[in-house]
Amino acid sequence: MAIFLRSSVCKSKLVFSLSKIATPVTSMKLSTCNLEYIITEKVGEKQNVGLVKLNRPKALNALCDGLVTELTEAVSAYDADDSIGAIVVTGSERAFAAGADIKEMLDKTYSTNLKIGLLKQWDNLSKCKKPVIAAVNGFALGGGCELAMMCDIIYAGEKAKFGQPEIVIGTIPGAGGTQRMIRSCGKSFAMEVCLSGNQISAQEALSRGLVSKVFPPEKLVDEAIKLAEKISEHSPLIVALCKESVNYAYESSLSQGLQFEKKSFYGTFATDDRKEGMTAFIEKRKPNFSNN
Repeated sequence: MAIFLRSSVCKSKLVFSLSKIATPVTSMKLSTCNLEYIITEKVGEKQNVGLVKLNRPKALNALCDGLVTELTEAVSAYDADDSIGAIVVTGSERAFAAGADIKEMLDKTYSTNLKIGLLKQWDNLSKCKKPVIAAVNGFALGGGCELAMMCDIIYAGEKAKFGQPEIVIGTIPGAGGTQRMIRSCGKSFAMEVCLSGNQISAQEALSRGLVSKVFPPEKLVDEAIKLAEKISEHSPLIVALCKESVNYAYESSLSQGLQFEKKSFYGTFATDDRKEGMTAFIEKRKPNFSNN
């Protein structure tokens, strides 16, 4: 859930397409219409990075239902595409996503929210098995901040602004703002951000552990793609296991996490890619992973 700086109503008819995304896609059937709210593209030297750009510039990439639908479909399709090793989600230099579309939410009620499962589709973003990198320039407020925190890694431009200003309009974050920030930044800072509605700079976000690195705005997306390319060099199977293990630590005790990690580590010894990786290391050559 969230606030954004300008309100705009989404078109009622959702038109989306993932025709630019790789073929074949083994587990999703994709539309052939034109995308309306996002731009998708394969990037990187080996075309192994899926780039998703939020594209509602007049509304500062406000997260209307149509945009979120297209975004979740695109991420799911890239997740199912064997040629893609990692995904980058970004916006414009002015705004990553300045929040949710308030006009879409204005007349909703508690009962209707329960019946329709408001914001439920957002959960699909965090179910992606492949690493997702948020490249955040400009405003990442409310739902935009929550969207960034759903990703596995956040890179920020020097002028990026993060925040959870829902309190200002009489509500609270609803897509993870009160839950994920405390795990990244600690209770005191998360309380301050959520209760004040104040924006925080990229530099402070870096110092608090909310983002990994900060870059000049014009270099941000390229740097995120470079990281995605580096990740894509590794075994997709092992990358997925490693991501799962880190996420487990995020939600469990240390003893539970250590036990889960150990079992996952043992499990890698049942894969061809573990043997190939170690053999290549001993033979001082580049591994040829098969994703098995």
